[in-house]
Amino acid sequence: MRCSSILTLVAAIPLVAALPGGSFNLNWLDSIARRGSDALRTGMAVCDPSQAQLPQGFEALGPPSEGLTLAHVALGRGTQNYTCDTSNPSSAPKAGGAIATLFNMTCAAAQSSNLIHWLPRVALSLPVPVSTRAADNVDMLMSGHHLFTSLTTPFFNLDTANHEFGTVMCDGKNAVKTPAPGDAAKGYNGLGSVPWLRLTAVEGNYKEVYRVDTAGGVAPKTCDGQAATFQVQYAANYYFYH
Repeated sequence: MRCSSILTLVAAIPLVAALPGGSFNLNWLDSIARRGSDALRTGMAVCDPSQAQLPQGFEALGPPSEGLTLAHVALGRGTQNYTCDTSNPSSAPKAGGAIATLFNMTCAAAQSSNLIHWLPRVALSLPVPVSTRAADNVDMLMSGHHLFTSLTTPFFNLDTANHEFGTVMCDGKNAVKTPAPGDAAKGYNGLGSVPWLRLTAVEGNYKEVYRVDTAGGVAPKTCDGQAATFQVQYAANYYFYH
């Protein structure tokens, strides 16, 4: 199952973090996945989310509201979705929401925030997860799923068969935005990374959600040559505050 590729990446975090510079070598990730998974089950079972830090540049989004604390960090891997008026090739694609599988990065972020900020660009090189039901190891590491209930309403479901981290529905229409940094991953189409966001909740267990460390997801400027609906692969880190 394609989820296993993300599992390999996630499971390797404790070992990769110990390397000088925290560099990645995807050629050996498969060989250490099992040991990394064991480390997640044991040494990372307890962590302090307050030790995790948003990446440099988040200041343009504004700080979390007074009194809020970080409760959960997730790596999202999926697609930004778009629609096109195929009768007008010069028109711009319209955003149609996103779909992503979320993987629990809370303990890893608490232990190595610098490493976490690089994970989306690495995850972008791995296949998009296609299964919502996978092996036990993947289920253990899966935070849940991200989707849109309307064009302006992002929804995060962090409840699975193995845990109940809660849900949150956000106001996408009034999201605070800032462009991704110039050194952000360009994505498969070479067009860049979607903006960073600060979302305010309208319902659920969290009050604010930051989308940062984005990799890919930008659509072409026009609909020329595009289908009526199409997807652009992306990855990002999500920080949930309550």
